[in-house]
Amino acid sequence: MHATIETRKWKRAAPALACAVFALVCACSPREAAAGQASGDRAPAEAAAIAAPAEILSPDGRLLMRLTQEDGVVRYAVEYDGAPVIAPSRLGFRFVTGPNLENGLSLVSVERDSHEGEWETVYGERRVVTDHYNEIEAVFEADGQPGTRLTLRARLFDTGLGFRYEVERDSPGGETLIADELTEFTFASDGTAWWIPSGEFNRYEYIFHTTPITEVWKAHTPFTARLEDGPYVSIHEAALVDYSGMSVDQERPLVFQASLSPASDGVRVRTGERFVTPWRTIQASDSAVGLVNGSDLILNLNEPNVLEDTSWIEPGKYVGIWWGMHLGQWTWGSGPNHGATTERTRAYIDFAAENGFAGVLVEGWNLGWDGDWFNNGEIIDFTTPYPDFDLEGLAAYAQARGVRLIGHHETSGAVTNYETQMEAAFDLYEANGVRAIKTGYVADAGEILRRDADGIARYEWHDGQFTVNHHQRVIERAAEHRLSINTHEPVKDTGLRRTWPNWMTREGARGQEFNAWGAPPNPPEHVAILPFTRLLAGPMDYTPGIFDLTFERQDGVRGIQHTLAKELALYVVIYSPLQMAADLIENYEAHPQMFQFIRDVPADWENSIALQGEVADYIVMARQERGGADWYLGALTDETPRSIEVALDFLEAGRAYTAEIYRDGPDAHWDSAPYDYVVESREVTAADTLAFDLAASGGVAVRFAAQ
Repeated sequence: MHATIETRKWKRAAPALACAVFALVCACSPREAAAGQASGDRAPAEAAAIAAPAEILSPDGRLLMRLTQEDGVVRYAVEYDGAPVIAPSRLGFRFVTGPNLENGLSLVSVERDSHEGEWETVYGERRVVTDHYNEIEAVFEADGQPGTRLTLRARLFDTGLGFRYEVERDSPGGETLIADELTEFTFASDGTAWWIPSGEFNRYEYIFHTTPITEVWKAHTPFTARLEDGPYVSIHEAALVDYSGMSVDQERPLVFQASLSPASDGVRVRTGERFVTPWRTIQASDSAVGLVNGSDLILNLNEPNVLEDTSWIEPGKYVGIWWGMHLGQWTWGSGPNHGATTERTRAYIDFAAENGFAGVLVEGWNLGWDGDWFNNGEIIDFTTPYPDFDLEGLAAYAQARGVRLIGHHETSGAVTNYETQMEAAFDLYEANGVRAIKTGYVADAGEILRRDADGIARYEWHDGQFTVNHHQRVIERAAEHRLSINTHEPVKDTGLRRTWPNWMTREGARGQEFNAWGAPPNPPEHVAILPFTRLLAGPMDYTPGIFDLTFERQDGVRGIQHTLAKELALYVVIYSPLQMAADLIENYEAHPQMFQFIRDVPADWENSIALQGEVADYIVMARQERGGADWYLGALTDETPRSIEVALDFLEAGRAYTAEIYRDGPDAHWDSAPYDYVVESREVTAADTLAFDLAASGGVAVRFAAQ
C-alpha cells in the first residue's frame, strides 16, 4: 500500500528570503525585499517591475529556469551549470474560438514554494523515491480579456524540471477548443539526437534514428539528445490526463514546438473554461546514466496513489502462449494449429509452477480472432472462449498450482466494441482469479475506431485525447475489479502508475516480436538505446528471454541479434514489474544453466543504479531485490565488443556475496557464436571490482547472492 514516509508541508518563503534562495533577481524589487512585501500584494503601478526576468534554481543550484516577457510574449530559458540548454522559447495557446493566449500577456504575480520529502512506491525501480524541488508560480493576465489568467507553474529538481499551464478563460458555452499549444523547446546548440518519428502508421514501434538535432523532423517523446560540448537532455511529459499526447516538431532549425495529436475533427484538445495541462519535462545531466538515474522526475510530477488497497497488485514474472504465434507455429484464430488450447495451457501452467513463475498469459482464447483479426475488431467477443479452451477449469487449475492466468483483451483498435463489453469481461476475469490483463490496440496510428452517438465510425489517434481518456476509463474500471493492466500499442507512459498503480507496464516501443517477423529485426544497438529514451518514461514489456537465437525467419535474416548472455542481461536492464520469459518451454529446457538466472531474477526492486553507459553503445545496470539483500547486474553492448570494469561498491559494505555469473564466452558473437557462454561463481565484497569482456552484441548477467 502507498505510504508517505516523510512529507514536509510547503512553506511560503518571505519575499526577501525567497529572492535570495531562488535567485529571482528581478521578480522582487529591492524595496519590496527590504519591506518584506509579498509580490502578489504590490500596487498596480509597480506591476511593471515584474516584467523583468524571473529566475529559479534547482535545489543543488545547477539547473536554472528563466522567465522573460517582451512585448506581451512570454518565454522561458534553461541553463545547466551556467551554460544554455534551452534558448528563449515561447509559451502560449491558440484556440479555435475566442482570443488566443500568445501575446498581450502581463505578469501580475510570482510566488515560490519548496518541497522536500519521500514517498514509497507500490512496486518500481526503487522502493523509496526522493521528491525535492523548488517551485515558481507565475500568473499572467491577458490584455483585453477580463477574467482570463494563464498560470505557469514550474518545479525544478536536481535532475530536471517540469512546467505546466493552469488556465482560466471565458469561453462561449463554457468550452475551450485548443487549436495549438505554442510551447517551444529551442535547443541552445546542435548535437546528437536519438529519436523515433511521430505521426507514422506504426505508432511508437520504430528503430531509433541517430542524427544531428537539426535533422530531426517530428519526434515522439521521450526525445533524447546531447548538445555539442554540453549536457544530455531528454524532453517528455508527465501526468497526461484528459489531454492529447505531445510530440515535438522541428519548425525551424533547433526550434521544436509541442505538437498535440488531433481528434478526428481536427481539434487538438476539448476542455473547459478552466484546465490544467500535463507537465512538460526537461531532464538534464552531464552523463547519459544521469538521465536514467534521474527519471523519477516523471513520477514525482504525478499525483499520489489514489488506491487505498493495493495488496492485489502483484509484480512478477510470467510465461505464455504467445511467441509460437509470432513464429507461425501456432495461430491466434481457431483451427488445427490453434495456440490457446486447454492442453497446451495446462502444460504452461505446470511449467510456471515448477519454475517459480507467477502467471501464464494466453492470447487468442476468445471468439473473434478468425480471419483478418487486424481489421475485425468489432466482432471480437471478450467473454466467450473458443470450444477448445476451458477458461474456468484452467483458472482453477492454475490457482491450485499457485499460478494465475493472465488475461488478454485484443481490441484491434475498436474501442467502442471493447467498452461496451468491458464490464462483463472484467467480471469474468475477476470471478476466475485473474489479477492482470494484457490489452492490445493493434491498428495503424490514427485508426482507433470509435462509434459516435449516431453510430458513425470516427477514427482517432493512439495518443489523442479520446484514446487517452479511454485508457483512463479502462484503468479506473479495472481497479474496481482488482485488475492490473499491461497495455500494448498504448499511449506512452507519463508516470500515471504512481496515481493508478494498477497500470503496471506497457509496450510503446519496438519489442521482441519484431525479431520474429519485422523487417528489419531490431539491430544490436536497439536495447542499448531504450534505457536512455523509452525507459525514461517508465516500465516496458519488451518480452525478453528468447533462447532460440537461430530460428529460421521467412526472409532468411537472423532474428535475434544478441548472444544468449545478452538476453539474460535484458532482465536487469529493461524494467517491467510484469516481466515475461517469452520463449517456448522446450528452448528453456535446452539450456538449464542459463535458464536458472531467469528463475532467480526478481521483477520488483529495492533500488536501481545505472553505473555506466553511453546512448546506443552500452549500459551497466545494478538493481537490488525488493525486501532482500541480493543484488543483480546486467550489462550489454551494441555490435561493438567492449571490456568493462565494474566496481562493486553498490553492495553492502562488510558483507560477503556469491557472484553467480552468466557471461559471454571467449569466442562469443551474436552472429557466429551466440551460444558461447560461461557460467561461473566467485566470492566478492563491496571492495572488489569485476572485469568482463562483452562480445559483439553480447552481455553479462550476475546475481550477487548475499551470504
